[in-house]
Amino acid sequence: MTATLPAPALDAEETAVESTPAGLSHTPLLPDTFVVPSSRWTRPSTRMRELLRTEPYLFGPGVYDPMGAQLAMYHGFKAVYFSGYSFAIGHLGTTDMDLYSSVEIADGARRTVSALRKFQLTQAVGDPEKGVAPRHLDIPPVVVDMDAGYGNIFNVQRTTELYVNAGVAAAHIEDQVLPKRCGHIGGKALVPANEMVGKLRMARAVADDLGNEDFVIIARTDGISAVDAPESARGLDLATERALRYLDSGVPDLVWCEFPTSDRKPVEDWAQAVHRRFPEAEFAFNWSSSFKWYRDPNPITFAQLGELGFKFIFITLGGQHAMGHGFSELLSAMAERQEQGYIELQRREWEEGRDFPTRSHHQFSGVPYHHEVGQLYDSARLGREFVEELPEDKVV
Repeated sequence: MTATLPAPALDAEETAVESTPAGLSHTPLLPDTFVVPSSRWTRPSTRMRELLRTEPYLFGPGVYDPMGAQLAMYHGFKAVYFSGYSFAIGHLGTTDMDLYSSVEIADGARRTVSALRKFQLTQAVGDPEKGVAPRHLDIPPVVVDMDAGYGNIFNVQRTTELYVNAGVAAAHIEDQVLPKRCGHIGGKALVPANEMVGKLRMARAVADDLGNEDFVIIARTDGISAVDAPESARGLDLATERALRYLDSGVPDLVWCEFPTSDRKPVEDWAQAVHRRFPEAEFAFNWSSSFKWYRDPNPITFAQLGELGFKFIFITLGGQHAMGHGFSELLSAMAERQEQGYIELQRREWEEGRDFPTRSHHQFSGVPYHHEVGQLYDSARLGREFVEELPEDKVV
């Protein structure tokens, strides 16, 4: 399988640049005084597999747009979870009931992956005019919700193709009937297990056909809280039976069981039951924002989940809640104190010792990068007077 994408060829002038730090490389998308992590050319799914192999667990904050993913990348998170429910709220202002199409969420994921690649470039420049040093950030692999596949196996075929070609690292498919619903909404019903296995097999076949054998596939079951399924079993027994059926197919890299509460015992019991048949099985876990974790006297920790075999952990609506909370605080302050409410926000943003990258939207969105590259290509009309020859102490 192909593990690494080819790095861009360097001409004689670029190869002459001395003292390139280990793990960093030049790219034709930057002047040769700047570098990016060499992992830029590692396929995201390959990088995710390496992280799953080497990390006690991999955590991905739940986001729904490119900017949220960039913030997660800025703060050093090694993965990003592109949440379907968050996308439904952020894109349509509605609940998670299969109301958006595969093409819509695939395009959102595509734009997010593209934004992360661009953000790596903007951060690699910093802001030379203001003495802001470059930051060399690895691009986190993006895991994307595929709901129940948006139809039959041929809908899964198209969606997987869109995801793989977008640079998505992984996707999860669930076993609900269509239209699916959020895992914490009542009345869920399951498709037959063989239908779900067919969808998983199709996703694997598409990724392999596109040359990405590392594409990570996550099988999700809503068996615990399903009220209707072809099997006679219900609850934890059904969720265990479904997980074993999916692992029997040899397709999923991770299995995700959606739990209806924050209780740790069902989590432990399910993991142990699956491990009796598949000792090496690895799992995904939704540390759901639907649960009132602050009321739980002993909430299960990420580290404890990792010890149980939960290798990918995420909070689906984390970004959505944070945005709603932060923006509501600003709106409340401005409703009460008008411009002073916004001035208070700026004081918090620029407080000594704090690091809010968006406080300078100029730098966050990449204005210095655009000036540097505009000068490099001599065709962007971005004000060449802005960029002067870099002093020696600013050269990477």
